[in-house]
Amino acid sequence: MELKEIKQILQKYWEGETTDQEERLLTDYFNSNNIAPELQQEQPFFAGLAELTDDKRDEALEEDIMNHILEQEHREKTHYRWLWQTVSGIAAALMIAILAVNLTSNQKPWQDTYSNPDQAYAKASSTLQYVAGYYQKGMKGLEPVKTINQASTPLHSSLNKLEKGFQEIQKVEIINEKLKKQ
Repeated sequence: MELKEIKQILQKYWEGETTDQEERLLTDYFNSNNIAPELQQEQPFFAGLAELTDDKRDEALEEDIMNHILEQEHREKTHYRWLWQTVSGIAAALMIAILAVNLTSNQKPWQDTYSNPDQAYAKASSTLQYVAGYYQKGMKGLEPVKTINQASTPLHSSLNKLEKGFQEIQKVEIINEKLKKQ
């Protein structure tokens, strides 16, 4: 296999875009004896990966990891359920308090300000236009924020790829620690 092709596959690997077959090609290449000098520093990493992916998998370790993941998901769901119940309970209590205050107060019932519907419509329209004017003035000040958001979009995708790589490295470190303890 050519060095150029290996470098391309390696670049795809670090970006998290390789297929299983390409990853096997990289593992086979780095486990061979004819590794290019400029890629020698990558060899220990792929040798470690090859050891981890051998058929000598520890079923108990895998089950422990899966149980940990499921426990974390359950804990997170329970937290959100509790949070939702608390917020909805507070909202319900506020609604009851507002209704109680409105029903127990001895105020006159609501009355229309205008007896002519056309006058009411005209006043409502002018008020809404007034509010819309201030709203548009306020939105003009946010145009630089829109530009910044558009400019930072490529950065977000790069950071997501980087985060994915860090997560993979962290998984490998956790597995290494578990293997060292055994």
